[in-house]
Amino acid sequence: MARIDLDLAHAYKPAPQRDEDYALLPLKMSFADGGAYALLGPSGCGKTTMLNIVSGLVTPSQGRVLFDGKDVTALTPQQRNIAQVFQFPVIYDTMTVAENLAFPLKNRGVAPARIQQRVGQIAEMLELSAQLDQRAAGLAADAKQKISLGRGLVREDVSAVLFDEPLTVIDPHLKWQLRRKLKQIHHELKLTLIYVTHDQVEALTFAEQVLVMTRGRTVQVGSASELFERPQHTFVGHFIGSPGMNFLPADLLPNAPPGATKLGVRPEYVTLAAAGAVGAVAGTVTQAQDIGTYWLLTARVGADQVVRARLGPEQTMPKVGDEVWLKIAGDHTCFYQNEELIG
Repeated sequence: MARIDLDLAHAYKPAPQRDEDYALLPLKMSFADGGAYALLGPSGCGKTTMLNIVSGLVTPSQGRVLFDGKDVTALTPQQRNIAQVFQFPVIYDTMTVAENLAFPLKNRGVAPARIQQRVGQIAEMLELSAQLDQRAAGLAADAKQKISLGRGLVREDVSAVLFDEPLTVIDPHLKWQLRRKLKQIHHELKLTLIYVTHDQVEALTFAEQVLVMTRGRTVQVGSASELFERPQHTFVGHFIGSPGMNFLPADLLPNAPPGATKLGVRPEYVTLAAAGAVGAVAGTVTQAQDIGTYWLLTARVGADQVVRARLGPEQTMPKVGDEVWLKIAGDHTCFYQNEELIG
């Protein structure tokens, strides 16, 4: 495994002049040896570009990539000793499951006894033990992708294992199982794992640290709780959570910090309040949805502001058109200036 340090920027066009010209704006980032990371963001935000720069498939137009302090910017993926798992399975259909898993080890001259042991270990972790003697050609797409995951994980000497949206072809129920398996594998094998996804559930359940990206920029790096409780940028508040954070003009609260232009509060922390209560605003209910384990209440505040609240099923739910007071100020309320958290 390796510590990976990035100090770079990347543009696919020559002589970039504006932020829009960059696929990755100038950044400094470190991935700790043995850490589990996710690069999370919408399509086109730069996360796959960053992954491919780490792997060596793309050379940054500016800056350097260091592995354990050594400059590897000009080295190939093979020279960097990287394993990469792609969106769709990369396996040999004519080989058995066991032969596919063993192939990366045989290529590196690993002893047969160790190959057998390692293949058995990875197959058991991915629940492929019963299929080791089957040819890959006859397997379903999700089983083939499990083999592809196993080929990435089977080597013990890699600098890092990189995953580029590896669960796209996987059945939703199996996705949950594989996320759990990858987390278990990370704890057991202590591999450096970097995982690209646009799915916040995948990122937050798998990774110890999540890099949230938008428009070529990393706007926050943190744990799941840090991203949820204290988004450093309004984009993180919007992107993380279901639904995302409510944003309202800060001047709705008389005690907002100086300079604050927006307040943000998660629907989970918005509660019904008595009329005129401190830290509450008046609104008109526009929608009340029964989600099963909670109610999602939507209210219009003022002329064009919307507030959503996740309320417990035990509460008496207001009806569409009712006037309500919603408490938005509390320990979990965040304040922003120029989209950045200030308090």
